[in-house]
Amino acid sequence: MRISTLLIAMTMIAAVACTTTKTERIVDSQTGNRIDKALQSFVDSNRVAGASALIYEDGEEVYFGAFGHADRREDIPMSRESIAVIFSMTKPITGTALMQQYEQGKFELDDPLSDYLPEFRDVKVFEGMDDEGNPILLEPKRPLTVRDITRHTSGFANDGNHLYIGRLLQDAQPLNRENTLKEFAEKQASLPLEFHPGEEWYYGPSVDVQARLVEVLSGETFQDYVRENVLDPLGMNETRYFVPEEDRDRMSSLFQRNQEGELEQIPDIAAHSMYTQKWPLTPGGWGLASTLDDYMTFTQMLVNEGTLDGVQILKPETVKLMATNQLSEEVTERLWLPSKGQVGFGIDFAVRVAPPQSAEENMGTVGEFFWDGAASTLFWVDPVNELTAVLFVQVFPFAGTIHKDFRDAVYGPYQPTEN
Repeated sequence: MRISTLLIAMTMIAAVACTTTKTERIVDSQTGNRIDKALQSFVDSNRVAGASALIYEDGEEVYFGAFGHADRREDIPMSRESIAVIFSMTKPITGTALMQQYEQGKFELDDPLSDYLPEFRDVKVFEGMDDEGNPILLEPKRPLTVRDITRHTSGFANDGNHLYIGRLLQDAQPLNRENTLKEFAEKQASLPLEFHPGEEWYYGPSVDVQARLVEVLSGETFQDYVRENVLDPLGMNETRYFVPEEDRDRMSSLFQRNQEGELEQIPDIAAHSMYTQKWPLTPGGWGLASTLDDYMTFTQMLVNEGTLDGVQILKPETVKLMATNQLSEEVTERLWLPSKGQVGFGIDFAVRVAPPQSAEENMGTVGEFFWDGAASTLFWVDPVNELTAVLFVQVFPFAGTIHKDFRDAVYGPYQPTEN
């Protein structure tokens, strides 16, 4: 099944993706056809059951396409109105809420986190086991800071298979959805750090701690704060933790690959259980569902330096700060972040710091900031070209090659930069 529209403002040849100054339109009719073919190929090859994408350039919609199924069992096509589970694309929304508090002077990025969340005051760092099989726990070399939780350099435990911390993490279950954010933070703080703050980039529950920090700084529940100060002002009414019964028929099913590599639909009763009940936990790092248009609204606010349709969510200088690389070259351990391309990390965004160096890398423009979700959703903000893109698919495990192919379709073939 297929739906596609293309709005053309100019018919120009697409600019090379790695340029830092816009000279021509990126999305023209040729680009639209290329994106159509890419999305259709995802479905035809059974890489996904359904795919949809929305692109704006210079403040105008220039591409929309939806292909395949949101629900194969019920023969429901993927559409513009489909509701997707966005997982970690929740994180930049949380970061926006936190940085509103920053703008109000509630904290500085290099403040010790324990100034606001005292449960983290006595946290220790795991350094290994001694000869008698006891854990070696040391004082951090420096305090854990707010900046650390905005760029994933906190050291928070996140590996259930860790030699020592794994068992503690499994017992504590800080992100059990029966926990409030307060209870989550207290349980997370009871666990040793996996490394000294600032020494590694390590993906984990840092943004969930951000959500708890927003609660403490604002005096409101995180869910209420983000609704009142980010989502509602932008008109993002379909971005939410709880999806009411009357809208659940629009929720896209989730799919996974089995051991034979075949695509299987996960029963909705399991896949959507987070969204059909109001749980105590409203995590900052995941947990929201959204639509293409809702999330595009968020990206348009960002590309417009914090303001959309006369509503200011962030100051321009705050957006710039969030989209600026916060990782020094001394942070060499970066887990899988390098697989995203020539990137650093800002405040809840990956930030492109150099052009792609080969055809195997993800295409993009220097200065672009972006993130994605566990079910392979993706968005990016390209300030140079005033272009924002949102891609929705719903498939596990994370399918990064889909992102590469989608980016190639948008920006065109890789062209080496001139020295």
